[in-house]
Amino acid sequence: MDRPQFYRFHQGEKTLPFDDAEYEARLSTLRKAMADMGVEACVLTSMHNIAYYSGFLYCAFGRPYAQVVTATETVTFSAGIDAAQPWRRCYGDNITYTDWQRNNYWRAILSVTGPGKTIGYEGDHLSIAQMALLDEFLTPARKVDMAPTTMQQRMHKSPAEIAMIRAGAATADVGGYAVRDAIKAGVRELDVAMAGRDAMELEIAKRYPDAEYRDTWIWFQSGINTDGAHNPVTGRTLARGDILSLNTFPMINGYYTALERTLFVEEVDPASLTIWEANVAAHEYGMSLLKPGVSCAEVAHGINAFFAERDLLQYRTFGYGHSFGVLSHYYGREAGLELREDIDTVLEPGMVISMEPMLTIPEGQPGAGGYREHDILIITEDGNENITGYPYGPEANVVG
Repeated sequence: MDRPQFYRFHQGEKTLPFDDAEYEARLSTLRKAMADMGVEACVLTSMHNIAYYSGFLYCAFGRPYAQVVTATETVTFSAGIDAAQPWRRCYGDNITYTDWQRNNYWRAILSVTGPGKTIGYEGDHLSIAQMALLDEFLTPARKVDMAPTTMQQRMHKSPAEIAMIRAGAATADVGGYAVRDAIKAGVRELDVAMAGRDAMELEIAKRYPDAEYRDTWIWFQSGINTDGAHNPVTGRTLARGDILSLNTFPMINGYYTALERTLFVEEVDPASLTIWEANVAAHEYGMSLLKPGVSCAEVAHGINAFFAERDLLQYRTFGYGHSFGVLSHYYGREAGLELREDIDTVLEPGMVISMEPMLTIPEGQPGAGGYREHDILIITEDGNENITGYPYGPEANVVG
């Protein structure tokens, strides 16, 4: 039996998150950057960049995937276990590599790049082992790290992306209301989280009937579990007076959006109310700072001063916000657009960013727990537009 190193398996109809013109525009921008840097073939390997430039969001399961972009071609590379699904979900061509011989993945890539070329790669994703194989099989004349360039491109959203992010923010609100309705003393975190996740999955299916449904999730924390922003859901039972952290994360075609709110079960004590109101005030102040021409560092320093004046800065543990687009809790991160002291990126119209101040008061102190509010804002020509609808603060979120 002739068992090929790679082949094309194309069946069914292509169904993509965006129209062809959107992908052509993205690839055109990338190709211009490649030409300016002398890159003949760009070998993309991350989930986020392959999704951004082709529409295909891979499921690695320990196998490597890629997209090669040249001046004239765009080809995704996938494992045989996926059959034709990658072709149906990508813009351009797709090649399937086989397991019959080790490193057929690189042989398939070589069939498109050719040997001895100037190769672009993602320095923040390609492992040391895979880099050695790139050198062995592609024998590049030169290598260029394209990760910073692609990140800069992803930070500026197209109208089509902003439309999808708006839909995601609205879906996050749906999940938020479902979570709020499920909160009762005696209910487990897990049960509340499932109610919110199910509501969002149904909303995504209604808005995007041709999408793939995957990765939507909830982090719903209570009591001591609210101390970290990314603490997983547990079976802890809610009790009267508990501080709660509502976090809804709908995933639509690889695009992440979020809603995050502080709540309390039935009542809030005076010490907790004071911290909560201070964080809400910081949230509102921070949103007022998000406008074109302001750097991420300036925003961070401004909110730092706000907290310092109230003797609360020592309870802040991470940045105040981040970019939105093709990202998730296990892939993608536009690290150049985060509201931190060490990020000098200047905000520009078309960027999308969160405002999410958080204070964590240690156990044993009055008001113990984690307080966080989170809205998504589009930077406009003269300020910002808040696309999060679910209300924040004590008037709306003492529930149960």
